[in-house]
Amino acid sequence: MSDFNTQVIAEFRANKGVVGGYFEGANLLILHTTGAKSGKERVNPLVYAKDGDRYVVAASKGGAPSNPDWYHNLAANPNATIEVGTEQFPVRATLVTEEPQRSELYGKLVAHRHGFAEYEEKTTRKIPAVLLERIK
Repeated sequence: MSDFNTQVIAEFRANKGVVGGYFEGANLLILHTTGAKSGKERVNPLVYAKDGDRYVVAASKGGAPSNPDWYHNLAANPNATIEVGTEQFPVRATLVTEEPQRSELYGKLVAHRHGFAEYEEKTTRKIPAVLLERIK
């Protein structure tokens, strides 16, 4: 995990889900996945939007030409855990690549943080949206 992510996660946990700096004012969650190849736990901070009671994240990777590792982890094992605020709970991921649902969900992220629009402009790939639904 990068030093940047490690610092964001530490700040998130120390401040009950609130962080400053680049993510100030953003809805932020911590995603725990199982490595597709390694089988080890992987942890990533992600900006989210809500779709009813589901959480929407995007495999944007800052507009890079490939999807982030956590996306591949969810494709291999859609059961994960997220931290939101002070709560931690299991979720099941649905990878959304089909239109128009992908654009509708991605639009929720753009409305929350305009940087997501810039990510789409930087890449030729269609950035997948991911729905995270609490497992009850």
